[in-house]
Amino acid sequence: MCGIWALFGSDNCLSVQCLSAMKIAHRGPDAFRFENVNGYTNCCFGFHRLAVVDPLYGMQPIRVKKFPYLWLCYNGEIYNHQKLQQHFEFEYQTRVDGEIILHLYDKGGIEQAVCMLDGVFAFILLDTANKKVFLGRDTYGVRPLFKAMTEDGFLAVCSEAKGLINVKHSTVPFLKVEPFLPGHYEVLDLKPNGKVASVEMVKYHHCTDEPLHALYDNVGKLFPGFEIETVKNNLRILFDNAVKKRLMTDRRIGCLLSGGLDSSLVAATLSKFLKEAQVQYPFQTFAIGMEDSPDLLAARKVAKHIGSEHHEVLFNSEEGIQALDEVIFSLETYDITTVRASVGMYLVSKYIRKNTDSVVIFSGEGSDELTQGYIYFHKAPSPEEAQEESERLLKELYLFDVLRADRTTAAHGLELRVPFLDHRFSSYFLSLPPDMRIPKNGIEKHLLRETFEGSNLLPKEILWRPKEAFSDGITSVKNSWFKILQDFIEHQVDDAAMAAAAQKFPFNTPKTKEGYYYRQIFERHYPGRAGWLTHYWMPRWISATDPSARTLTHYKSATKD
Repeated sequence: MCGIWALFGSDNCLSVQCLSAMKIAHRGPDAFRFENVNGYTNCCFGFHRLAVVDPLYGMQPIRVKKFPYLWLCYNGEIYNHQKLQQHFEFEYQTRVDGEIILHLYDKGGIEQAVCMLDGVFAFILLDTANKKVFLGRDTYGVRPLFKAMTEDGFLAVCSEAKGLINVKHSTVPFLKVEPFLPGHYEVLDLKPNGKVASVEMVKYHHCTDEPLHALYDNVGKLFPGFEIETVKNNLRILFDNAVKKRLMTDRRIGCLLSGGLDSSLVAATLSKFLKEAQVQYPFQTFAIGMEDSPDLLAARKVAKHIGSEHHEVLFNSEEGIQALDEVIFSLETYDITTVRASVGMYLVSKYIRKNTDSVVIFSGEGSDELTQGYIYFHKAPSPEEAQEESERLLKELYLFDVLRADRTTAAHGLELRVPFLDHRFSSYFLSLPPDMRIPKNGIEKHLLRETFEGSNLLPKEILWRPKEAFSDGITSVKNSWFKILQDFIEHQVDDAAMAAAAQKFPFNTPKTKEGYYYRQIFERHYPGRAGWLTHYWMPRWISATDPSARTLTHYKSATKD
C-alpha cells in the first residue's frame, strides 16, 4: 500500500506542484521520492512508500537496467509475480512484485501485461522509447486512482483526489479530477513537450470472466458441474487459495474481525495458514464497538475459537462524532452509509497503527456484494435480477465499500487485503446458476455458509449468524449508531437550511439532515467536487428511506447470539 503521484506537461514550477503530493504522505510513511523524467523538464513522479515487500530495493519509480526507458509507479500487490517470473524465465533485478509489470509489458504489450496480473493495483507506466504513458487499475478498484487531464494535454495522476485538487495549470482555473475506472487501462501518447494525448481507454476485464492469469496459477483444474457438493468443494479450494496467496509480505499480518460471517471466515482461514507457515508472532485480530455491541461479543467467540491474540477497541458516541470531520476528509465522499461505516473502521485502524506492529490487515470486504449478503436481497423479484444487482454492486464497489476500506486503513499507513475479491474466487462464484446464490430459508449467503458447514472453521452460531451491517453492529441494538448520529445532527442543521437544500446542493441533494451535515463537511474540504459520488448507496426493491439494515422489516436482532 503506497501513494503514487505523477504530472506530465506541467506549466507550473514542479517544486511548487510537488507540495500537492505531500497530501497523500499517510499512504507511505516509510519513505518518499520525487523524480523528474530525463529529457522532460515538466514531467515528474512522486512516491510515498509503505515497505511491505523488498524493503531494500523496493523504492519507486521502479527502473531496471534491462529497460532503461521504462518508468513504473504502482500501488498494490501482484500475488502471482513469482509464478510468472519462473514460467517466462524473466531475470529480476529486485524482489519487488511490481517488477513483473515491466517484463510482461516488454514481452507482450500493455493488454497482455494487465490481464496477467493476479492482484490489486493502480499504476502509471512510462515508455520513453515508444513515447507512451499507460494507466491501469484492478478489476474492482481495490487500489484507488484519480486523474485530471486538460484539453491541452496536461495530465495529473494520484492515488487519492486530495493530491490533485491544488495542482495548478494555466489553462484551467478549476482542474477537473475524476476517479479512474476499475478494470480499465488507458493508452496515451507522450509528446516532445511532455504533454499527452489519450489514444484509447480499454475495459480489459469483467468480474464474471475467468481471468487470463488462471492459466498460470496453483489451483489446477476445478471439478466440473454444478452439483452442490462439487460447488462447495470448489469454493473451499478457491477461498483457501485466495487467502494463502495474500500472505505475501515482509511485515506483520493482522485481521479485522467484526464477528460477522465474512470477517470471521477470513480470520479463521488466515489463522490456519499462519500456523502452517509457522510465523514467529501471535496472530492479532481487532474488533471495535461500543458497550453492548453484538459485534464485540461475536468477535470474542471467534477469536477464542481460532486462538488469536484479540484486541477490543471501545469507543463512545462522542469520540465517533468527533471523528466525522477527519473521516470525511480521508474518504473523499459524503455517502451516508459509507460515512457511518467508516467511523468504526477509521478508529480501529488508528488503534492498530498506534498500539501494534501489524501492518498488513485482512478484511471481509466484497462478500456482501458477491454473495448477495445484503438483507434486501430477500426481496429480489427473481434469481436473475438478484444476479444483475450483485454485478452492479461489484462494479460500484470503488465508490462505496472498497473506497471505505482503502481510505480508513491507508489514513493510518496500513495495507488492506480482501480475499473475497480474489479474481478466481469471485469469477467462479458469479459463474454459478443464479438460483444457487440467492438467500434460502430466510438466510442470506446460504451457499457460503453451507460451504463451510461441518469444517469446524467457525462456531456454528457464528457461521449462521444473521447479517449485521458494520455501522449497526458496533452499537447496541437498543441504540443504533445511525440513531446516535441523527440525534446529534438534529441540533446541527436547522429546518430552514434543509428547506433550501436543493438550492444549495442541486446535485445529489441531501434528503435528510444527516446527509446535509456530511455534505457540508465534504464541501468544506472539497468545494465543487460533489460529482465524485454519482449516487447515494441505497437498498433496492423496497421503499427504504435510510440505508441502514436496521430500518428494514426483515431485520433480525443479533442479540440472541
